[in-house]
Amino acid sequence: MTDQLLYRVNRIPDRNYVKFLELIGIRLFPPSAARGDVTFWLSGPQPQAVRIPGGTQAATIRTETDQAIVFTTLDDLPIVPVSVTAAFTSVDGTKHVDRTTEALNGRDFLAFESQPKPGDLLLIGLSDPAPSNALRLRFTCTIEGVGVDPTWPPLAWEAWTGADWDACDLDLDTTGGLNRDGDVVIHLPLGHAASVIEKVRAGWVRARVTEPEEGQPFYSSSPNVRGLEAATVGGTAAAVHADVIVDEILGSAEGVAGGRFGVRHRPVVPGDRPMTIGVADDEAGWQEWIQVPDFADSGPDDRHFVLDAVAGEISFGPAVRQPDGTVRQYGAVPAKGARVRVDAYLTGGGRDGNLAPRAISVLKSSIPYVSRVENRRPTAGGVDGEEMENAKVRGPISLRSEEHTSEL
Repeated sequence: MTDQLLYRVNRIPDRNYVKFLELIGIRLFPPSAARGDVTFWLSGPQPQAVRIPGGTQAATIRTETDQAIVFTTLDDLPIVPVSVTAAFTSVDGTKHVDRTTEALNGRDFLAFESQPKPGDLLLIGLSDPAPSNALRLRFTCTIEGVGVDPTWPPLAWEAWTGADWDACDLDLDTTGGLNRDGDVVIHLPLGHAASVIEKVRAGWVRARVTEPEEGQPFYSSSPNVRGLEAATVGGTAAAVHADVIVDEILGSAEGVAGGRFGVRHRPVVPGDRPMTIGVADDEAGWQEWIQVPDFADSGPDDRHFVLDAVAGEISFGPAVRQPDGTVRQYGAVPAKGARVRVDAYLTGGGRDGNLAPRAISVLKSSIPYVSRVENRRPTAGGVDGEEMENAKVRGPISLRSEEHTSEL
């Protein structure tokens, strides 16, 4: 009989283990979604703003052995048309020399002092701020800034973000450090903002001469600029390895404590903020309910719910009988017949989303004027969901930790 009992115990299905673990407050960890930045490149500068809508999907190439890995943008990305409206040079960051007339009319001017030194600045004012946009600066130059290595010039590109100058990612420089005709393509930071310099309001970017690194050649004379144009040629949006589900109707409430609803797509991936749901009846309209880890601190009027991310299940507060015979309600209960919806949630995730640079190259839906897409940096943060075997080990450890804590 002992052998038969051990045999049956060892054949307990995982679903039962899940319920046993829930009784001691242990839930399986859901998968985490990898995140990264996806850059959308335009076929050319556009006279009007190009909007990349939130929810746009880009993916890796599908092969015979591997499925495409899809990333979804989280917010709208406007690619704003810009032009040069001002140009200044400065030797100390406080006194500025106006070079706007020369820059806009094809007349020569020195980008820095005749004998450049670290800290010299070339400031360029744009007609509008262009946060998260890829900016192309087209220079007409003559070879005057001799002494530098054109593949390694001592220059840093920065943009004003409202509080300070933040570094810009340099994508391309065919000017060799402002020494010949060519383009400089930089990626403006998310916080790029307008500011006033010498009574000129603009979205400012600047080239700053840096201290030379070990073995880096330095300018022996200043580059000479003859013309300058600016245009946006792309933009970068934050993306996540998950599908974004919006306004999913779950059904109608029964009006009893402990009600449960299941979402259509599971598992649910943790997002930047807790999930919210809407509950609507004929009298009050849609009301927001917020996610809590448990109902321990929830009162009968608190619009709270608990999410089991792995099972994709939403639970409302239970009614618990107290030792004195009274019944306490933990969390409010939706009225009978009230409609329940999820405002938004993410589903997907997993370690497959951890990709190398430029692995994302396929735009899943056509967007006017967008020619290609790529991730310039690796995506990271993707983790598979917890397996049952790990939870079986974690459960007893958690119990022992609580016992030791209570003894202390």
